[in-house]
Amino acid sequence: MAFHEQRFPLRLSLTTSGGPGRQTDIVSLSNGREARNRRWRFSRRRYDVGISVRSVADLYAVLEFFEARGGQLHGFRFRDPVDFSSARPGEAVTPLDQFLGTGDDETSVFQLVKGYGDGAAVERRPVVKPVAGSVRVAIDGVEVTEGFSVDLTTGIVTFAVGHAPEEGAEIRAGFDYDVPVRFDTDRIEIDLEAFRAGRIPSIPLIEVMP
Repeated sequence: MAFHEQRFPLRLSLTTSGGPGRQTDIVSLSNGREARNRRWRFSRRRYDVGISVRSVADLYAVLEFFEARGGQLHGFRFRDPVDFSSARPGEAVTPLDQFLGTGDDETSVFQLVKGYGDGAAVERRPVVKPVAGSVRVAIDGVEVTEGFSVDLTTGIVTFAVGHAPEEGAEIRAGFDYDVPVRFDTDRIEIDLEAFRAGRIPSIPLIEVMP
């Protein structure tokens, strides 16, 4: 298996259904209370792109992409129609959007992350598939445009020798990103009569770690 750095057709992802899911064990105790345990560190996203298929041409585009990926075999990039940016919906990406870490004069590698939270808790999700040309980085509130590189296949920001952030410096970044997914089926059922009558096929995707 492999991960193909190909993005699912963008025009077909805009009306996709789906989103994040968690897996939690819940045990009801004899006193009426519950014991809850989180089994996954991060949420895992599921989508169904069948809803976006509106024409035979759309259907063929999905089939072609499905065949090129070998069904469930190879992963690929997918743009979440709602959650695809370090900024909030409707806002422009800035280099101050997300906190990556604090400098110590030595550390030169930082993982892109996106934080979700409120006053009670914050989750920091690793971002492993940033979009080319979208990543902006700031150190102590000042954007830097050189002295670092971004691995688009892992989301790792690496500062060049002699450019490691100074002690106490805050590293932040802004970016667009895709979700690494695979098809969650090895079979796509096609019934053109049913399709023309308005019944769309189910084409599920599931998030993976490449």
